[in-house]
Amino acid sequence: QVQLVASGGGMVQAGGSLRLSCAASGLTFSDYSMGWFRQSPGNEREFVAHIAWVDGNTYYADFVKGRFTVSRDNAKNTLFLQMNNLKPEDTAVYFCVAPSSPYYSGYYDQKSQYAYWGQGTQVTVSA
Repeated sequence: QVQLVASGGGMVQAGGSLRLSCAASGLTFSDYSMGWFRQSPGNEREFVAHIAWVDGNTYYADFVKGRFTVSRDNAKNTLFLQMNNLKPEDTAVYFCVAPSSPYYSGYYDQKSQYAYWGQGTQVTVSA
């Protein structure tokens, strides 16, 4: 059974930083592309970042480019999201996600491509 457990959220002032972690179990982590989505009240879940399994290439939503960095530690089965220069509009619940199958190399910014979702961790950025 695949489990994704996100942590590291909290409250921070604008301009501050947070580092989210996602501990994965029940899958061969190194064989899975992984991602982050977020959802703020009244809005749809939206793509944030993705890291490919095969080469570690990363992809970002335009609104986080240059501020957020996604990375992974395959030895520890853990996904990370380093968030710098946070803005109030980054306030949301952040979810780590994985596709249904390993070796996935298709579209990375669509919710429908991900079968496994963590429970989410709340990030609140005050002005």
